[in-house]
Amino acid sequence: MRKSLRKNDELRNITLVPNINKYADGSCLITCGDTKVMCTATIESKVPLFLKHSGKGWVTAEYGMLPASCQTRIDREKSRVGGRTAEIQRLIGRSLRSVVDLDKIGERQIIIDCDVIQADGGTRTASITGGYIALYIALKKLQEKQRWQNLPILDMVAAISCGIIDGEVLLDLDYDEDSNAETDSNFVMTESGGIIEIQGTAERIPFTETEFTKLLSTAKNALKTIFEKQKEVINQIDEQFEKNRQERLEARLLSAGINTLIKTKKNNSNQILDENRDINGNVANGSNI
Repeated sequence: MRKSLRKNDELRNITLVPNINKYADGSCLITCGDTKVMCTATIESKVPLFLKHSGKGWVTAEYGMLPASCQTRIDREKSRVGGRTAEIQRLIGRSLRSVVDLDKIGERQIIIDCDVIQADGGTRTASITGGYIALYIALKKLQEKQRWQNLPILDMVAAISCGIIDGEVLLDLDYDEDSNAETDSNFVMTESGGIIEIQGTAERIPFTETEFTKLLSTAKNALKTIFEKQKEVINQIDEQFEKNRQERLEARLLSAGINTLIKTKKNNSNQILDENRDINGNVANGSNI
């Protein structure tokens, strides 16, 4: 029995709160149990040197754990990032980059910043899942600005962890479970079923092909639920974008209507004035002007 009383194949409670940061091009706060990650997206009008003059864009990521995100304070990585951090950043960047049409976005770089506010296992998988929402919002804004007909996103992406403890496959490991797992694995997949990356490590006892198949099957089933949660948030985002678009359109129409009304009244006034002038341009006596 798990300490959390969850079933072996049960996810922790997941929430996705979009637009949590008003300054970012896109943002999302993701909560998975007691793990909380702030994901923000920033669009820059430049690309890495190896892509300069290529016409292609780039998606990259930065990841960090805030000092009080764990029970013991974590020092900030000031001079350079550690090996674990660098590995996670590359994983997040690869995962999100794989579902973006880099040719479509042109020579722009989108940086996904994932800051762990509170950690209880699964921070890298949460960063990918929440980072996708932040990326989606940023690309929606870019689509409106550039007036693209289609959003330059090829697929949805999300990630989840699985492990083996006491011979049993467990889904969505928290910190205690992750620390005691015989096998620890992370699965990054697209909504269409494509595999972006699988990280699997035997901590003590080598796992079998049968166990790996069970891990994969458990992750795939869980990701279906996560994709549905992402879709719910995306639908809300799309509705808000459409509402804002309609409000802007109505404001323009109202402004155009007022201007037309003013112009019409002015023309009518000039016409009345002309009709009451004599041949010398003087206003006739008794006119209502």
